Amino acid sequence: EMIYRHVAVIDGEMVHFEILDTAGQEDSLQIEEKIKWGDGFAVVYSVTDRCSFDEVMRLCFLINHLHASPKRSGAAEQPPVVIVGNKKDLQFDRMVSTEDGENLSKALKIPFYEIS
Repeated sequence: EMIYRHVAVIDGEMVHFEILDTAGQEDSLQIEEKIKWGDGFAVVYSVTDRCSFDEVMRLCFLINHLHASPKRSGAAEQPPVVIVGNKKDLQFDRMVSTEDGENLSKALKIPFYEIS
């Protein structure tokens, strides 16, 4: 688990990013706390690991549920979420097709990208 910090100018405004990479090492209570901490989410899976893909739907529903909670202060709308299939360059080790990612993306109405 790592926190990466980055500053960028977007539309003339300085934006400070803190990116938490959980590296898939959390139990349910830990992941809930981390989801409450976030303002936006990139749910990343490896195209070479079917189990990581199978977690995407659960995590997206958990994000939706926790951010829809009336207990969350200032939560006027759902945070931005994208699904990201990583390691697309490892075609010979691929266990999750691009079509699988696109279909999940359409079902959840969340943008989808594949990267290396």
